[in-house]
Amino acid sequence: MPIYVFLPILVVALLVGFGVAYVLLRGRQSNGSGALEIKAQQALSEAETTAKEKLLEAKEEAVQIRTAAEQEAREYRGQSQQIEKRLFQKEENLDRKTEDLGKRERELGDREKGLDEVRAQLDDTYKQQELELQRVANMTRQEASGVLMAQVEQDLRNEVARKVREAELGARDESERRAREIVTESIQRIAADQTAEVSVSVLPLPTDELKGRIIGKEGRNIRALQQATGIDLIVDDTPEAVIISGFDPVRREVARVALNKLIVDGRIHPARIEEIVAKSRVEVLQRVKEEGEAAVLEVGLQGLHPEVVRHLGILRFRTSYGQQVLNHSKEVAYLAAMMASEIGADVRIAKLSGLLHDIGKAIDHEVEGSHAVIGADLLQRHGVPKEVVHAVRAHHYDEEPHSLEALLLIAADAISAARPGARRESLDAYVKRLEKLEEIANSFQGVQQSYAIQAGREVRILVKPEQIDDTAAQLMARDIAKRIETELSFPGQIRVTVVRETRAIEYAK
Repeated sequence: MPIYVFLPILVVALLVGFGVAYVLLRGRQSNGSGALEIKAQQALSEAETTAKEKLLEAKEEAVQIRTAAEQEAREYRGQSQQIEKRLFQKEENLDRKTEDLGKRERELGDREKGLDEVRAQLDDTYKQQELELQRVANMTRQEASGVLMAQVEQDLRNEVARKVREAELGARDESERRAREIVTESIQRIAADQTAEVSVSVLPLPTDELKGRIIGKEGRNIRALQQATGIDLIVDDTPEAVIISGFDPVRREVARVALNKLIVDGRIHPARIEEIVAKSRVEVLQRVKEEGEAAVLEVGLQGLHPEVVRHLGILRFRTSYGQQVLNHSKEVAYLAAMMASEIGADVRIAKLSGLLHDIGKAIDHEVEGSHAVIGADLLQRHGVPKEVVHAVRAHHYDEEPHSLEALLLIAADAISAARPGARRESLDAYVKRLEKLEEIANSFQGVQQSYAIQAGREVRILVKPEQIDDTAAQLMARDIAKRIETELSFPGQIRVTVVRETRAIEYAK
């Protein structure tokens, strides 16, 4: 209860207490009764006690009210201080931002003034340069503009040409890289067998006594055999062997088969020789047919004319630089087909061209002319597609190639012929080339030793480290390679390796 309400009640209570005490006191005086006095005193005492209690309660309540008011006032003061502090901070931030904005405005104004000055200077300089150019060149503004435009056009034209050149070089590099990938992959997937190029066959004999029977009385047997087969028989001091020599590989095979049968049969005389040679010829021709059919079946190009297949089989007995021509033809067919599939050309035309490109070698000893032209004419007579005929005729540039398949055939033929190990040189030429490689390497100053290794595809040079340093070794490798290119003819490439070795040796004692 608020104190301003409690105080009047307290005053009234005191007054009532005093009034009651006064009445009782007067009654005691009038009546002279001691009991009433006692009651009056008790009532007065109770009234005083009640008043004191009320007064104490009022004070306590007043203290509580004051404490709560002070607490509430403190909270209000704290809140107002916080609000005042925030307002002060906001005011400071606004003042700071205002200062920053003013500073930026001043900076922008200064920059704008500086830009105006620079712009004015540029305008003045441009006008002066224009006047000076007109004075020096004696040209009007329009004329000078035309000259400048022409110069700009020329610069742009040069820039475009440079960009086009860069694009062409990039495309060429990419095409060469892709071509190398295709060729390398094709070579890795195809590897035909190779044979040694020979023009003779050696037939072993059970005993040397048979040589006399083969020659016959006054040489009639050997003459009959040579006349029937068209080859030469060489019976010399070679122990237990007869050499069959002839340019035509089919005839040489017929002679070898016939002579082998005659030796097994034991009856060697002119009539028997003619009979056996005739049977052997039929047998070899049958084998030729089977070889051609097997090759066509292996490559997957059935449906060719029988004569084409037969001539293809003859290539089984023909070699060129150590390569069997039939295997070489199959290899070229596979290579051309793989490259055609990679670049989107006609795979069948490319494969058929590769298989038949050297078919002219089956009859080039009978017909005059290039084997490419002979083979193309043969294929044309037997209904082979004209695209194949053109590719075969053009694969050695007897005719200018104008189809993608013809170009692929040229590339595949070169790859098959030039891949490592594909062809073989004669022994003498091979040995001479190895000796020449080492001779060229040893002719350089500072070379200690040199070795031609890997069948002449690499020459390894050991140099003296005290005379040749690393830079000189690099230069020596290049000089030796250049000299080999100049003085030697070789298939593929030759690797030149210069080895400079320094050794440090100590002995523990």
